[in-house]
Amino acid sequence: MGGNGVEGEPDQQKLYGKQHYGSCRRHGAPACCGRDTGWPDRATPSPAAPATPAPAKSSGRTPTITSMSAWNHSLNAAGIQEPQLRKDYGIQRRLVARFRRASYLAARLLLPRAALPHVVAATAFMHHGDNLLDTGPRSQRATAWAIWEQDVRKALDTGASDDPLIRTLLHTMGAYPRLREVLEEYLSTATADLEFTRFTTEGDYQAYVDAYSLPGFMLIASLLGPEDDDGRFRAGCRTFIDAGQRLDFTNDLAEDLREGRLGIPLETLERFSVTVEDLAAGHAAAGVEQLIVHQVTAARTGLEAAGELTSLVAAPYRALVGALIEIELLTAEAALARGAGLLRGPASPPVAGTLRVLFNARRKARVAPTGEEAS
Repeated sequence: MGGNGVEGEPDQQKLYGKQHYGSCRRHGAPACCGRDTGWPDRATPSPAAPATPAPAKSSGRTPTITSMSAWNHSLNAAGIQEPQLRKDYGIQRRLVARFRRASYLAARLLLPRAALPHVVAATAFMHHGDNLLDTGPRSQRATAWAIWEQDVRKALDTGASDDPLIRTLLHTMGAYPRLREVLEEYLSTATADLEFTRFTTEGDYQAYVDAYSLPGFMLIASLLGPEDDDGRFRAGCRTFIDAGQRLDFTNDLAEDLREGRLGIPLETLERFSVTVEDLAAGHAAAGVEQLIVHQVTAARTGLEAAGELTSLVAAPYRALVGALIEIELLTAEAALARGAGLLRGPASPPVAGTLRVLFNARRKARVAPTGEEAS
């Protein structure tokens, strides 16, 4: 038992240290990844876990026996029996559950038990990469990414690693061999995020989606997709992540501007007679409201078109994919309602509406057509 009372989950601040806690939100709407902010920054190699982790301080949200049992059942269903590997997956589970609470709840409620640990591992890996590429001065980010990529490629060559996150990814890759090709693509194009500060044209934005957003999203989506994709599944994922990224860049205007970034193309600003200076100063100029409506409406149209994805994934995953699309649409509605107020901070989907989506999906997925229960 780890320090938090869940099998294989030592206290993370004891294990990693405070330097591993940062934030990332660069991918627009990845599966199993909502808009909870904050993600552990693992920019330096993880030290070995202590033999007996110190007890974690109670936060008042100690996992219940039911949730502990459910996670252990998920590990069993996935065939993850080796104690150290269970601990490695537990580390990723605790981080995802702590920093992406709404997202973890969606996966916990809607995924088949055997799939949950693997989706958690892929989510942790993707967001660690996001964090390395998105946090700190460019030179620091480039160095951190280079070290990380080297560690990952070495593990791919040797089949072993000292890092718990990489170990879980290697095991998940064994269960889903198609993930190897997806990972290679991601590693080869992810540095596109290092160069990003703003886009001149819509074409520049689309190139960013192709080079960074889509490969990162596919790390998770490939676990849910068909064994042999005829191209339709990837195209549907492209539609979804384009819409999600566009919504994310619009919803996160305030934070991006503070960081010296802008995800709305300059040519789109010009169409509405809005300048970067207007946005940075928080001036709700005449065209700002129209600009936001334009961007969010385009995102909403894409999300509605992405509904086709629910028919392209295997039956046990349809509830999760459908719920994620619905929650993104709720976020779009909230962003439209906030309008120029996005210059002060992002909009969030209503809690009641989000829970309604999740629990309605849970009822439908309680027993999948294959007979496999959700988590």
